[in-house]
Formats: sequence, C-alpha cells, structure tokens
Amino acid sequence: MNALPVASVAPVVLSANPADRLAALFDAHHDRLYRLARRLAPNADDALDLVQETFLKAARSPTSIPLGLTGEEAWLVRVLINIRRDQWRRTAVRKRYDREMILAATVDHDQETVLMARAEVWHALDKLTPRRRAIVVMHELEGLAIPAIASLLGISAITVRWHLSVGRRDLARDLRPQK
Repeated sequence: MNALPVASVAPVVLSANPADRLAALFDAHHDRLYRLARRLAPNADDALDLVQETFLKAARSPTSIPLGLTGEEAWLVRVLINIRRDQWRRTAVRKRYDREMILAATVDHDQETVLMARAEVWHALDKLTPRRRAIVVMHELEGLAIPAIASLLGISAITVRWHLSVGRRDLARDLRPQK
C-alpha cells in the first residue's frame, strides 16, 4: 500500500443527504481514525469506541464538518483527539478521587492539616493560566509525556516545556512556606 492517506485515494462524494455523506466519510476515514485511536487507547475495544463516538458526533452535527478531503479528515481527527482528552480528564479525576479516599482512610494525623494542604495546592493550581494548569496537570498528575501533551493541545513540544517550567516555578513559589 502506498503512503498516501486513505482520504486522498478514495474521495468523498458530496451528497445532499446527510446519511449518504456520513457513510462516505466513514468509508473514507474509518481506517485512518481507527489506527490513530488504537495508538491513543489502551486496547482495541476502546479504540473502536473512540471511532464510534467520533462518527456519532459527526452524525449529530453534519453541517459543522468542513468540505474537502483534508478539512474533513482534520475535523474528524480533532474530534477523536478531543474525545480521548475528555476521557483522560475523567480518568484523572477518578484516580485523584480514589487517591484522596485512600489517603483519607490511611492517614492518622490531623485531618484538618491534610485538607488545608490539599486546598493550598489546588489554590496554587488555580492561580495558573488555564493552558499552563492543563499542561502541569496532564504531565505531573496524569503522567503524559510532553509530545503527547503537545499533540493533544495542538502546540509545539517547546511550548509545552516552557509552560511546564513556568508552571512548576509558579507552583513552587506559591507553595513555599511563608517566613
């Protein structure tokens, strides 16, 4: 098989019927989206679910899909990545909640101190700009690599590293004990 994307080999026929257009989009982009989803998801079933959610979103708003092969593919890829990013966020919240519950059950020292420290950390995170906070949380709490964060946010890896560096510095400054 050649190195061209599937969309450039099998053009999508524009149709007045949204169902026909969705079927053509599916035929043209399904394989590419599945390969991408398989790299983002932990297993094949989750990858299939990602692709299905992407096409469900396309079916719900067919007029928002741009015309043209590259525009369609870019839109579908962005939707798939956004869906996966939302899943990562939900997973991170669940993990954080589970860790907090385990910590609360196993910690014998003063509960008030724990709550104050946790509130102080969240207050320091809230001071960061939204993008910087997202980068710090994705890297430090979710364990995502810098290239993955750059890909998810659509920015360069250098920009991610810069935001991470500045975010860490700001957090260290805000969390430093006051003398």
